[in-house]
Amino acid sequence: MARGALKLAIIGGGSSYSPELVEGVLKRLEYLPVKEIHFVDVEAGQEKLEIIAALAKRMIKKCGADITINTSLDRRAAITGADFVMTQFRVGGLQARANDERIPLKYDVIGQETTGPGGFAKALRTIPVILDVCKDIEALAPNAWMLNFTNPAGLVTEAVLKYTQVKTIGLCNVPVSMTMMIAEMMGCQPEELTLESAGLNHLLWAHRAWLNGEDITEQVLEKVGDGANFSMKNIFEEPWDPDFLRALGAIPCPYHRYFYQTEAMLAEEKETAAHGGTRAEQVMVTEQALFELYQDTSLDEKPALLEERGGAYYSDASLNLVDALYNNRNTINVVNVRNSGTLSFLPDDVVIECSAVVGSAGARPLIIESLSPAVSGLIHQVKAYEQLTVEAAVHGDYDKALMALTNNPLVPDISKAKAILDDILRTNYDYLPQFR
Repeated sequence: MARGALKLAIIGGGSSYSPELVEGVLKRLEYLPVKEIHFVDVEAGQEKLEIIAALAKRMIKKCGADITINTSLDRRAAITGADFVMTQFRVGGLQARANDERIPLKYDVIGQETTGPGGFAKALRTIPVILDVCKDIEALAPNAWMLNFTNPAGLVTEAVLKYTQVKTIGLCNVPVSMTMMIAEMMGCQPEELTLESAGLNHLLWAHRAWLNGEDITEQVLEKVGDGANFSMKNIFEEPWDPDFLRALGAIPCPYHRYFYQTEAMLAEEKETAAHGGTRAEQVMVTEQALFELYQDTSLDEKPALLEERGGAYYSDASLNLVDALYNNRNTINVVNVRNSGTLSFLPDDVVIECSAVVGSAGARPLIIESLSPAVSGLIHQVKAYEQLTVEAAVHGDYDKALMALTNNPLVPDISKAKAILDDILRTNYDYLPQFR
């Protein structure tokens, strides 16, 4: 990668997460010479975009940094000449997410933003848009890296790698959060830990954990089973069964609760939806409060309230990746990347989430020893669902969509799969031109 002034293009710049990204850039200026950040969004997000840009400029002024902030609704202008294109958008906004959460609940099925039918609906809306963004990258910034934070990150990254020539890596804040939480329970610094992680996005296990070279996997599982904090802001912390964790022998990410504790999680979701609103409806309130804060002309730093949004360590995940690629660090990051033989029971061309060495040439997955059937069976089933979902989203294929939902472990039978699919297609009609 050419050395010198870096340009970052942020697709979905009006996101409430953007100030965290700006903070992360300012922390790393010694070794990441960012000179331009171009925030771009759609017309409906213009007001938020301008609020974000004004706050970003105040943050930069406070630091005395020499960074130009540009905003526009012109995606091509943002992408032209970019070194890194970061995607963090939500097609249909939070209202679409609220629909994704409520539709499955009507049929007694988990309603969650990235897992189950909710993640499926989000993928159908998102994949055509991301492929459109990729056409612009291919034409205007063919050497740029696209770092995809847009959920469902694994599915979206798989579509990009299968259908475009764009250099892309998908990433998620969950692996970083897992490291931070394990460090807290072990009373150590995060950098003293090494986790051997592999699975799929939001279906990730740390198969081994080491603290300064000592295998602490069993200790961590004991602590999690004993009630140590091991969840995200957006996931109800249903306690883990200690016997189950011991039998599993691998540390599950917080999202595994949806697969391993489905009934309890569904009951909690229905209760919350009925009384406090779904997670999306709660986030709408937080978002409103955040943007009111962001408009305060005396605010020149990321406010603490942003931690409540559920995206902790977002800037660490993304900018550590930028650092590794730009400065050829060859450090280990957990990323969404082409399988290429890493998990031998999956096809080479699918995307997995795993520990990988990241340098200027990209991400090279670390080969791990064969996984037990306790883990590989669930990966296989969810990956089948993901493969079908990518094809359904790209081609507007109803049959593939139906088979995708039928294969999802959280959808109990065909009749529910069909009813949920038809409901999703009806509700998202404006965002799914490929199905018309």
